[in-house]
Amino acid sequence: MTKSHCSETPEGEQPAAAVVPTAGEPAARQDGRRREGPTPEGFPRTPSEEIADLRWTGGRWSVEGGSPADAEGGSPADVREHLALRVRWPAQTVDLAGLIDLAAAGAPLHAEEVPGWVDRADPALAELLTVGDWLTEPRQGTPSCTADLRREEHSVRLRRHGLARRGAVPAETPAVSVVMASMRPHLLQDALGQIARQRGVETEVLLGLHGVPASHEAVRSAIAACPLPVTVIEADSAATLGEVLGLAAAAAGGRYVTKWDDDDWYGPDHLADLLLARSYSGADIIGTAAEFFYLEPLNVTVRRTDYAGEVWSDHVAGGTILLERDRFRETGGFPALPRGVDAAFLKAAHAAGALIYRTHGLGYMLRRQVSDRHTWRLPLAHFLRVASHQWRGRRPSRILTP
Repeated sequence: MTKSHCSETPEGEQPAAAVVPTAGEPAARQDGRRREGPTPEGFPRTPSEEIADLRWTGGRWSVEGGSPADAEGGSPADVREHLALRVRWPAQTVDLAGLIDLAAAGAPLHAEEVPGWVDRADPALAELLTVGDWLTEPRQGTPSCTADLRREEHSVRLRRHGLARRGAVPAETPAVSVVMASMRPHLLQDALGQIARQRGVETEVLLGLHGVPASHEAVRSAIAACPLPVTVIEADSAATLGEVLGLAAAAAGGRYVTKWDDDDWYGPDHLADLLLARSYSGADIIGTAAEFFYLEPLNVTVRRTDYAGEVWSDHVAGGTILLERDRFRETGGFPALPRGVDAAFLKAAHAAGALIYRTHGLGYMLRRQVSDRHTWRLPLAHFLRVASHQWRGRRPSRILTP
């Protein structure tokens, strides 16, 4: 499948500024769809404060020497600047709601041990709190340092649990139509396998074959191995990428439509995380940050952090766009362009008033090759230049490969 320019900033351009609604705007403009209570919005990737103790004081959780850290007496967002919040348990049994709120906000909680009453009340939380390997990562400040990454991975696991406990996960299984265009049959088996491994969703695949016949042996083999319903749409090689995507999306039957790129990697909770972000943000369009890139010819993984996650924006990674099917059609669908399809779609949707939220990018990795079959034109040197971190080999986040 060809690439759009939405997954990275074109050469010479600056990252798009985050579009930050004023207080209450998402709730007002989304008909109350935004969930009340703490959310991961604004999570800081790099802590500015050292480890602090979190104690039960005066009937609520408070940072030692600081203000209350619950939703009533203070802001969970205020305490996320700490490298970690070390839970110091009271002698008596107390309500865990405050800790659940902190987890939902992504606060980096840790406990050296957990009392039996906590384990009985919330065994999943107890297990998460006692995970401590993320705190042992040395903070070297080098391009290969993973300390901030491990902290954020821990935060993602905590926020998933906290938000689920607060009712952000729908009771019914969401139906998602996955739209994927491809002109590379040899990639289809892996791509379809990743879609089939998505958890917490019911998926169908709408596969737009771009100049490749459905009778191609690799296509037939990949579809036969996929346990999901796959609808195949054939398009001539003369068709534009936008036309192929549009033909595929027209067959969508799920409540949600999402775009998928055949050569990238997605974690098993990719779609569930997008839907979770939609629940707590109330946004029309959800996507991830484009953070991890595998530069295949160099066998190097880079991470760029100039695009923050958990923010309102006008830009998300093109291979992760998700929105309701009806809103997708109201927006006009994918424009019939040869390249820049994702960026053009997002620009039109944003201009029409759609709110766009960018969640974390830890469950997504883009692949970059040297090929004339891509519509992106950025050289590999560009990704090395903008990267904040770099590792030898293929090194996705642990959220992508749990």
